[in-house]
Amino acid sequence: MAARYEEYGLCSDGELIDRLRRGEEPIMDYICDKYKNLVRSKAKSMFILGADNEDLIQEGMIGLFKAVRDFDSGRDASFRTFAELCISRQMYTAVQASKRQKHAPLNTYISLDGADASQDGQDGVELKELLADRAEQSPEELFLDKERVAYLEEKIDRELSDFERQVLDLYMTGMSYSEIARVLGRDEKATDNALQRLKAKIKRML
Repeated sequence: MAARYEEYGLCSDGELIDRLRRGEEPIMDYICDKYKNLVRSKAKSMFILGADNEDLIQEGMIGLFKAVRDFDSGRDASFRTFAELCISRQMYTAVQASKRQKHAPLNTYISLDGADASQDGQDGVELKELLADRAEQSPEELFLDKERVAYLEEKIDRELSDFERQVLDLYMTGMSYSEIARVLGRDEKATDNALQRLKAKIKRML
């Protein structure tokens, strides 16, 4: 098996997938082993959306199988890029379906960096700077903070569109707007516009 894997390592992913489709089944095990760390990395980033890490890894492997099934070397730039897209889409679809945790407190996420210039030309304030530091809060302050978080989550549910909430979810995992656009199957400009709108809305809420 080691010798076979060494041979596979000399081939491009496209060549391997062609051979797999012609019946060389051990190649699927090699591809799974090759991309398992990519799946785990994606699972870690999606974990903050409320899904179980092991479940996400399983969904990621399903996404990898779909990538192998659907990859078209004449259409897709590279198998890795295509696989990354399929894995992310599969995981995010699973997170949306489970809805076990719609919104964790925003300051446990990757911060909403986005210091957009304000209308007066000064540097804007990053959203993470608007979120209170809870490190040394009293029990009373923590209780009030939980109430504020619950209020903010309710406002987000009410005031953000479905598309904006999807963009927010994926942005919190550390994805760029271009990556988000690919996962959601939307135009990059529309995705970036949604990101700027939701940042402005959340700043107003705070």
